[in-house]
Amino acid sequence: MAVAVAVRTLVLWCLDWPVLALGCSFDEPVAVVYANRVVAASPAARKQGVIRGLRKREAQARCVELTVHARDLSREAQTFEPVLAALDDVTPNVEVTRLGTCAFTTRGPTRYFGGEKVLTELVLSKTGQVIGELFPKCSGDAATDVVRVGVADGPFAALLAARSATPTRSATPTRIVEPGRSPVFLAPMPISVLLHQEISGGYQSSKRRTPDNRFELVEVLARLGLNTLGAFAALKATDVLARFGNEGMRAHRLAKGLDEHIPTEQPPAPDWSVASEIDPPADRIDRVAFCARSLAAELQQRLSSEGVECTRIAIEAETEHGESMVRVWRNSDAGAFSAGLITERVRWQLDGWLNGRASGSTPRPTGGITRVVLAPQEVIAADGKQLDFWGSYSAGNETNEADRRAWRVADRLQGQLGATAVQVPIYQGGRHHHEQLKLVPSADVELLGRAVTTSDTPRSTSVDGVAPWPGALPAPSPTQVLSTPYAVEVLDADSANVTVNGHGMLSSPPHWLVVENRPYKVVAWAGPWPIEERWWDDERRCRQARFQLLTDDGLARLVALEANQWQIVAIWD
Repeated sequence: MAVAVAVRTLVLWCLDWPVLALGCSFDEPVAVVYANRVVAASPAARKQGVIRGLRKREAQARCVELTVHARDLSREAQTFEPVLAALDDVTPNVEVTRLGTCAFTTRGPTRYFGGEKVLTELVLSKTGQVIGELFPKCSGDAATDVVRVGVADGPFAALLAARSATPTRSATPTRIVEPGRSPVFLAPMPISVLLHQEISGGYQSSKRRTPDNRFELVEVLARLGLNTLGAFAALKATDVLARFGNEGMRAHRLAKGLDEHIPTEQPPAPDWSVASEIDPPADRIDRVAFCARSLAAELQQRLSSEGVECTRIAIEAETEHGESMVRVWRNSDAGAFSAGLITERVRWQLDGWLNGRASGSTPRPTGGITRVVLAPQEVIAADGKQLDFWGSYSAGNETNEADRRAWRVADRLQGQLGATAVQVPIYQGGRHHHEQLKLVPSADVELLGRAVTTSDTPRSTSVDGVAPWPGALPAPSPTQVLSTPYAVEVLDADSANVTVNGHGMLSSPPHWLVVENRPYKVVAWAGPWPIEERWWDDERRCRQARFQLLTDDGLARLVALEANQWQIVAIWD
């Protein structure tokens, strides 16, 4: 484990960058939605109670004038690149943690420009000018107010300082925590700040994306009465290690104003960088991203053989005319980079360079990309992977060779046909069998190492952030879902039609299933599972009763009664 130190760090945080990147005004109630959840909201929307994490429908219920936009990561990357380019005139060691947030150590720039106060004002001025040019709605003081600058010992305290900086008539939106005062500054902060993704670099409340159980740690600390970072930092390190393990020690260092990962200026040794020549030069981001995916996989294999993982990486690109671009990224979502996350950062960075606005020391290239280099700047010890009993990797870690072959085929097709050509299913929930899975582009999903939701997952609990669905079919799910249901008859022992009343009660037990005039004897059945949805929508309303019928031919069928018509909608075989 790395030794925790405190290095003077400056963090630039752009307020509500997903909203600003779309060109929306902060005076209007606007929300940016991703996966049906609010990821950013304008100040006008927050005044109406619209906050991050709300479902789209709940946000619209709180603010009827709310304008909802889908998140556009490409546009965020394109608009953030000129802001980063403006900082290249201040220091070449700018480190991007996420779109809208970056950091760099202040030792060199502070000595060159004459102090931290002058440096923060310079950063504020340069970035505010660029934002004013990019977004006409933000001009003058409004452009400067979008930017928050914080300086403290370590990026964790510096980001909290930036987020707490508020502009006034007599002061700019900057906050400088004096050297050695970061523990005092952090002490009154609530312990829940360790959960916020934007603050703590990946320590968020989502259990699915937080394998280190930081959410459970914060819950335990709150129950113990440790409600502030200062109360947690006052504990002895040996006691924290004995009670909470390594994860507790990492959180304890953050509470004390120390950081495990610090923006550094020296690359590690040995050199694990990988490079690829592109011939003919690529003028499309998809081609470069395809090469970057292969490079990332090669880098992952090389690092894995050494027992380390990359948390900070430099992405370099060169054009056929000799132009070059270098940008450093730190993974703030899940600790170490995976091949998919590295490819995503390459795509974002090239999108901002090739399609963004020329500004600062990084002009728009005039030729195609001929070379891509991925250079790890910081590595940590790998946590290891748990093998299954039969020798393959368990879910949540690396998968077996068959999965890796399928991943390579998907990558190759994606490079040939486009980013959206290959689609994979993901679980989204729903009461109907045909609603529980949806197809999304494989480029948007981490294919290797992603958790797979099976039909045996209990419906009574949340799965991957999806709410439970009362009235859903019990497990196991059907193996064959019919694209076009076909009509059948369900008869009782007297050959009379079986019906269901408004209370979900059967007229008589099903005895015969007639499919295309051929009768099958029902040997077992289950149901009914009644459901009534969207009664207010004439086009999408649904009221039906569903049954599982096992017939003497060995097949189990899911049949539904709707509008006095029986239909087979799915089959278990």
